[in-house]
Amino acid sequence: MADVVCLGQFTADVVVTPVHSLPERGKAIFVENISLHNGGCACNVAVALGKLGIATAAIGKVGRDAFGDFLVGILKEARVDTSGMVRDPRVTISTTAVLVSPDGERSFLHYFGGNAAMSENDVDYSIIGRAKILHVAAAFLVPGLDGEPMARILARAREMGITTCLDTAWDAEGRWMNLVEPCLHHVDLFVPNLEEAQRLSKKVEPPEIAEFFQRYGIKTIAIKRGERGCYVRSAEGEFTVPAFPVESVVDTLGAGDAFVAGLLAGLRRGWGIERASRLANAVGACCVSVRGASGIRSFEETVRMYNV
Repeated sequence: MADVVCLGQFTADVVVTPVHSLPERGKAIFVENISLHNGGCACNVAVALGKLGIATAAIGKVGRDAFGDFLVGILKEARVDTSGMVRDPRVTISTTAVLVSPDGERSFLHYFGGNAAMSENDVDYSIIGRAKILHVAAAFLVPGLDGEPMARILARAREMGITTCLDTAWDAEGRWMNLVEPCLHHVDLFVPNLEEAQRLSKKVEPPEIAEFFQRYGIKTIAIKRGERGCYVRSAEGEFTVPAFPVESVVDTLGAGDAFVAGLLAGLRRGWGIERASRLANAVGACCVSVRGASGIRSFEETVRMYNV
């Protein structure tokens, strides 16, 4: 039985590094490394939670192709329950080409694949009903769930007594609150990054952003701020937690998802939100020290390394 269920985007990431520039048409540029990793917000959080020792289940849709086999294998290797993963032979897995610049920042070329084919009918509520937390990740990246369907899933989970958590992504089509607002009424923990939160709320500073979202009844807002750590507002108070220093940032792929996994892992272990936020930053630091979204260490090692 899973403590946390991660529902949403599952992607195979083809990571290319370092990318100084794109080649001219018909030309080639040589790079140091091209590698295959787990990707997608829900997938990354599920894998990280599994590595942190939290019983986790995954719900999403992938194909029966080689990339689908790879991704399900990664989940199983992290001891994630994959019984909620739909293997549809009619689709190919969602894939992202991740272009990593020399300073670790990322650009993406994305193919929706199986994520575009996912619908409410693919959601196994028997798995959700046995959990403590449902983490939905991420708005704008699973078209068949965006908007009212996602709101219904969150509402049903809440009716079952499940704590709900929602993450967002960048909305390339500019719909923002049109799709997210229906969901906010059914969210306990909201974990956007700062730029996404600014676009959604039309506010600038974290305190006013948090106040905006609390009007929807959200109990805890944790805003990811990259190298500046995080800002959190909850019933326990309002605070910022600085990021841990990292000797060498390899790339930032999956860092926000690592943060969410650390936060949920701390909360599931009964920690207060401030200490859980420190663990979240520590897991994020581990992530950016390794290529791809796969640099998560065990809970014990993470706590020891960063004195959480």
